[in-house]
Amino acid sequence: MIRTLNMVENIASLNARFQTAAPGDILAWFAGQYPGNIAFSSSLGAEDQVITHLLSKIADPVKVFTLDTGRLFQETYDLLEITRVKYGMDIRIFFPESSAVEDMVNANGINLFYRSIELRRMCCHIRKKEPLIRALAGMEIWITGMRREQSVTRSEAKMIEWDPALPILKVNPLIDWSDDMVWEFIRTNHVPVSDLHSKGYPSIGCLPCTRQVAPGEEIRSGRWWWEMPRNKECGLHTKD
Repeated sequence: MIRTLNMVENIASLNARFQTAAPGDILAWFAGQYPGNIAFSSSLGAEDQVITHLLSKIADPVKVFTLDTGRLFQETYDLLEITRVKYGMDIRIFFPESSAVEDMVNANGINLFYRSIELRRMCCHIRKKEPLIRALAGMEIWITGMRREQSVTRSEAKMIEWDPALPILKVNPLIDWSDDMVWEFIRTNHVPVSDLHSKGYPSIGCLPCTRQVAPGEEIRSGRWWWEMPRNKECGLHTKD
């Protein structure tokens, strides 16, 4: 923790240092500096698949994990297995606490998230945030696939930032990448991605909370589409 606190004091200089660095170089540097204390959370989306590919080229190990909410698309499970086999990677799966899910559903119904923002956030917390906290326990660095271009809620995110809610230092190596850059990398490097992307799902979460989007719509507009844009985060990348 002392090392991380020292790093927090130098976030501005780190962002300046890596401003023009390639994502692979950023990942390699942090993996080398924090062996055994660095983790990558993958939702198996396009950006996360790019990072998984880059991590497979790095000598220093990084803990890779995903969160199974119990409400994912079958295509997500299929891609998980394809990715594990292709990269020979141990991707750990974290599940929500079954008793918490049972209590929530029995008290509020199976599709409670449609009824209010508060209930949706409760569901996200139980199915995603709490498992994330367990997955990151003991870690000092959290790697994510966030990009500013994804939504208005992420437009001011930095490449390296402090997440006080966890607390942990978050590294977003693709933060400045455009959608075109992501897909060019995927095509050039034959990175496996979900079949859903070709069916109008640029951002994929839980099945009941994700819909197809029309051309020209914001990338994450299909996530919790019944809510206003400012509310459309599951709680993993909010600082309150």
